[in-house]
Amino acid sequence: MVRTAARWMLALVLAAAGAAHLVRTRGFRIVVPDWATRVTRLDKDVIVIASGAAELALAAGLVALPRERRRMGWAVAGFFVAVFPGNVHQWRTRRSAPGLDTDARRLGRLFLQPLLVLWALWATAEGGDPLR
Repeated sequence: MVRTAARWMLALVLAAAGAAHLVRTRGFRIVVPDWATRVTRLDKDVIVIASGAAELALAAGLVALPRERRRMGWAVAGFFVAVFPGNVHQWRTRRSAPGLDTDARRLGRLFLQPLLVLWALWATAEGGDPLR
């Protein structure tokens, strides 16, 4: 029951973040490192929109695919790992984004990321060991 509630809360967080990325695209462009546009050959706006769409899809999967919850947990954890370089870039360049407008908040976001990964794995685990 607690893991189910945690999974639903994680889905809500992902859905809210995804919607924010779609609505406030320009505000999140600064989080995208320049190398990401070179590697992906995508515009920063497209990367932000794609990450928002991915967050919405992951949120939906957490709720709509309970039989796939372990795989969804790993997918969400992988997403959080994949976007971490953007968080580091934002902290290093001292650029503000919605909700991350101080050095302390940007630094705190870096420490939040591993907790999000653990949350995703724990909330979608079937029993005691989320890595099983």
